[in-house]
Amino acid sequence: MHSFACWLNSTIIDFAKGRFVRGLRNAVLLLVFAFVSMASAVGQSIIEDIRIEGLQRVSADSVFAALPVEVGQMVDSQKIAVAAKAIFSTGNFQNIRIGIEDGVLIIELEERPSISEINIDGNKAIETDALLDGLRNQGMAEGRVFQRATLEGMRRELARQYGAQGRYDAKITTDVVAKARNRVAVDIFVEEGSVAKIKKINIVGNEIYSDKQIKELMELKDSGLFSFISGSKKYAREKLSGDLETINDFYLDRGFIQFSLRSAQVSVGPAKDSVYISINIDEGTQFKIAKVELAGDVKDQAQMLRSVFLVREGQTFSQTYVSSTEELLKRVMGNQGYAFAEIKSIPEVNEEDKTVDVTFFVEPKKRTYVRRVEFEGNDKTDDEVLRREMRQIEGGIASTELIELSRVRLQRLGFFKEVTVDTEEVSGSDDLIDVKFGVEEQSSGSVSASVGFSQDVGLIFGADFQQSNFLGSGQQVGVQANRSRFRTSYGLNYVNPYYTEEGVSRGFNLFFRETNFAEINIASFSTNSYGGSVIFGYPLNETQALRFSAGYTQTEISTGFAAVQEIIRSPLPLSGANVGVTRYVDLTDPAFADFDFKQIVDLKSLPVITDEQFAFDEKGFVDRHGDKFGYFVFNGSWRESTLNRGILATRGHANSVNLELTMPGSEVEYFRLTGKSQYFLPLSENFTLRLRAELGYGGGYGNTDELPFFQHFLAGGFGSVRGFKSNTLGPRSTPARVAVLQNVLVSADGETAPVYEVNESGILSSSLDSRPDPFGGNILVEGSVELMFPLPFVKDQRSVRTVFFYDFGNVFSDNCRSTQLNCTNFGLSELRGSVGIGLTWLSGFGPLSFSFSRPIEDSQFDRRELFQFSLGRSF
Repeated sequence: MHSFACWLNSTIIDFAKGRFVRGLRNAVLLLVFAFVSMASAVGQSIIEDIRIEGLQRVSADSVFAALPVEVGQMVDSQKIAVAAKAIFSTGNFQNIRIGIEDGVLIIELEERPSISEINIDGNKAIETDALLDGLRNQGMAEGRVFQRATLEGMRRELARQYGAQGRYDAKITTDVVAKARNRVAVDIFVEEGSVAKIKKINIVGNEIYSDKQIKELMELKDSGLFSFISGSKKYAREKLSGDLETINDFYLDRGFIQFSLRSAQVSVGPAKDSVYISINIDEGTQFKIAKVELAGDVKDQAQMLRSVFLVREGQTFSQTYVSSTEELLKRVMGNQGYAFAEIKSIPEVNEEDKTVDVTFFVEPKKRTYVRRVEFEGNDKTDDEVLRREMRQIEGGIASTELIELSRVRLQRLGFFKEVTVDTEEVSGSDDLIDVKFGVEEQSSGSVSASVGFSQDVGLIFGADFQQSNFLGSGQQVGVQANRSRFRTSYGLNYVNPYYTEEGVSRGFNLFFRETNFAEINIASFSTNSYGGSVIFGYPLNETQALRFSAGYTQTEISTGFAAVQEIIRSPLPLSGANVGVTRYVDLTDPAFADFDFKQIVDLKSLPVITDEQFAFDEKGFVDRHGDKFGYFVFNGSWRESTLNRGILATRGHANSVNLELTMPGSEVEYFRLTGKSQYFLPLSENFTLRLRAELGYGGGYGNTDELPFFQHFLAGGFGSVRGFKSNTLGPRSTPARVAVLQNVLVSADGETAPVYEVNESGILSSSLDSRPDPFGGNILVEGSVELMFPLPFVKDQRSVRTVFFYDFGNVFSDNCRSTQLNCTNFGLSELRGSVGIGLTWLSGFGPLSFSFSRPIEDSQFDRRELFQFSLGRSF
């Protein structure tokens, strides 16, 4: 009894001092000792029945499953002790009593409480879900049995998570609150403290590369001009592990094949707010490659495999080149149908001459075939739409290249935010796989009846149905009815991208438009147009296609009063009794360069020219060709695209050339040739350079001596040169000359203009603006250089694009009039430029784009616009 009392006292002391493991072990032994003592008075008995009492949550079946005693067995005190230990080892009970009465084994159990909830307060640096996952790994989660012994493990786990972030002074306290029905709530209070800063990083053992060269490789820094901004001085265990791998790779890629990292020690300062890192390395000696060989059963593929070797004899050994060669060999074998081929590189080190013989051993295994191609996640899009993009067919030889090409084609559709692919082995077969494509659908159209606002065109009233994946069929359908201050339009379009199984597309469009170009910064005129066309597309290969359309357009030009001289000459020469008494207000006179006729003006003060003195300009386009045109239009284009996504691409390139040509014999004959190109050049995992260029040239032919002014190229604004108002770059128009005949103004067609009035005192009032408007031209040069970077704090970067940009471009003309301002033929010195930052967000309403930019190359005629936005257009 004395020894038992000492044992009990030792156990209590262990618990008091926090020695939970040893205390728990002694407690179990004490419990078993008590059962053995209690059962010692029990002789051998035959168990006729077993009764379990005290259960609440735990099922009786789980107790019987753990119980090593059955009805009909002979038991004694030793077996009862074993039974008690077995039940206790389940961890579900904190008190157990066992006895025998009239042949019945009676087991009284007191269950441990269950955890009803875990509350964490005070955490900011680590998300609650991450902390709960760590606790779950330690056996503490809602619904599980609560054991006080796990509290210490829980505290250590939380301290470990904060220690991994360099928060060594973090404090964790807990409180256990009893709840009804034998449950408890665990409240955890966190004082996160601060992240320890790196005071010094010591590199030991390096001779060939300096401390500075090695530290430049590391993400963690002990000094630096911007380290306080980047947080590189804040210690984190994960960052140190990554830095050690980077150092190891650095040496292995430079031939130091025997490089070893001896140790990495982290010492914490007394105040736990600073750390000292010491990295001990052994550089070894640099090795070169002596031989590169291929081994394995690859007779038919040997030449092809050797052609992708990145390592060569005489090169300095590089582990990256070796690993990349393994990947290329596996891809080549995969393209040949050996999906499970194994590639191993075997380096043989020659210490004497410091060289390495590298052998790539290829084990092809069986050629693999595709049993099924399956799709997941396409809740809206039909399987057939996805299946027709497949280049890997069911029943065919499995090809890594064709599987990846199929994934890329799905991504380019623009229907999906992300497309993934997995290959799974077929159970019971070593030569069959299933290919499963997972897609995440995104908005591919819109249905709206709206009142909106656009910076370029003001209020917009419209009803639109635009869908590039109509009812999940992959067909493009659009119906539009819109009205704004500058345009009223109605349209219907349809394209079936798979009119034939070979991928020939067919579609049509019908339209009607009334447009007042004066409302969008262009010279005063308006057009009424209607027409339609039929469209066909023909694929050339996986990345290139031709597209053709043929249609008819009817256009009517309205110039209004006092149109600009390039459209219609004004005024017309007067004759008869009016000759010699006509007075002309010449708005091209320099005196009116900045004059606004919206004010009341004294007619006597205006420069006036009589008939005899007036030299009339050459005729305008309408003078020469009329104001109504019916013409047949042919459009042909070549397109190439290797972009990885249909919307907001980040990789690949796209090029296109388009020719628009009216058919000979039309009432107006012209052509427009345009070329567009964009390239994405990855600079790193997070940064990409995007290069964009667009060129255009147009002209007239046959009976038309120039490109019609309503087909001019325009520049400025989104999709062009940001920082300048939409369509305002390039040549300006020549304002009209207004004839004043006996107190009445005469328009270009000889009719009087009631908007101009001269009162009895000879005062002229007018709403005419003498400033020259943008007119466009027949030559277009544009381009952009954009640095794409991730937006901080945004998890889904696929729906957001942020860029720093430099835009340049302008519109030129090779048919400038002598009176036109800012009109020149192409010249590099005349290009306009701007720099800025832009953002596009792929919202549920379509792409929403913003930019803030500053012109750096402009002229007195250019109209700046620093902040711009657009809904429905990305960049």
